Amino acid sequence: MESNITRLDYNGKEIILIGTAHVSKNSVDEVRETIEKERPDSICIELDQQRYEAINQKDRWSNTNLVQVIKSKRAGFMFVNILLSNYQRKLAEQFGIESGQEMMEGIACAKEYGAELVLADRSIQITFNRIWRGCSLWEKIKVVFSIILSVVDDEEITEDDLEKLKSDDMLTAALSEMGSAFKGVKKYLVDERDQYLAYKIKHAPGDKVVAVLGAAHVPGIKEEIFKDQDIKKLEVIPPKSNVGKIIGWMIPIVLVGVIVATFIANPSSGWEQAKTWIIWNGALSALGTLIAGGHIVSVVVAFFAAPITSLNPLLAAGWFAGTSEAHFRKPKVEDFESLPKDLGSIKGLWKNKVTKVLMVVVFANLGSVLGTWLGGLNIIGIFINTFS
Repeated sequence: MESNITRLDYNGKEIILIGTAHVSKNSVDEVRETIEKERPDSICIELDQQRYEAINQKDRWSNTNLVQVIKSKRAGFMFVNILLSNYQRKLAEQFGIESGQEMMEGIACAKEYGAELVLADRSIQITFNRIWRGCSLWEKIKVVFSIILSVVDDEEITEDDLEKLKSDDMLTAALSEMGSAFKGVKKYLVDERDQYLAYKIKHAPGDKVVAVLGAAHVPGIKEEIFKDQDIKKLEVIPPKSNVGKIIGWMIPIVLVGVIVATFIANPSSGWEQAKTWIIWNGALSALGTLIAGGHIVSVVVAFFAAPITSLNPLLAAGWFAGTSEAHFRKPKVEDFESLPKDLGSIKGLWKNKVTKVLMVVVFANLGSVLGTWLGGLNIIGIFINTFS
């Protein structure tokens, strides 16, 4: 057991890091045995307030208002969060243990032994937003596809594999591989959270602190404990770049200007441009909604919304299509309850009304983006032919 435990001294404060695998029964036992032996003043766990509430409120999904999620522009975040949690759920089912049970054990021990419970991790929503704002487009695409492919990944992992994953050498290799594939992701998902966790741990109350952590964070925290961290900077969501905002508005302004100029020179060509814009945008957004299994009304809504929303960077066709889907196929309590089971297969992903609504938002938006580029190119082509 001691091989998974790291002991540090920070300005006279004894810090004990327990490196765990989030779906390992052995990790749960290690947490309890260590806390029983050490009787710390504080117990830090790798959770933020949102995930802590998720553990303590098992019915939180059934109380989710999907329309509000869509309006607050969090549909993509919720969809990715569901898919990510599904990967750990599959491993947990394989070993007959609830995912994150070692964290729950830490919470229980804090109550049992009167230790101060410290939620030491950064908000998962801030982390996801920093990843999304900080990664390149190509990295975003790779991450999304990796997450979706995890739904159909049936590869099994043994208990021995889990134990190996808790050794520094294996972790270093894994993080190096991750860094080469997703440099931006590793920075925000691992490196920054190492800094955040280290700050919270060393500032936890008392002279003896036990921290229950995913083993991947232990090597980084060992270094960060003795450094200074700007925790406020780590909690800031980077604003969208002004260049991106300018481009977002310039594209529709230029396209409208091109269509108006074409109308003045040749009305029939101008009407052809307008028809091209509507067909490309509407058809591809509707097709995305259809692929997601959307209601026929949602498909129609996507078709008519996309040509308009594509001219306004503040709007998105998926929001309207998703709201329509949530109205006509409103998820019931049993849809939220069956999420773990349905996420075990692609068929289940498309069948469940919760994921269906979220996929309608995502796929309708993707179709609209593709339609904007293809429609825009056709409009430019007609403009060139008109004036050549």
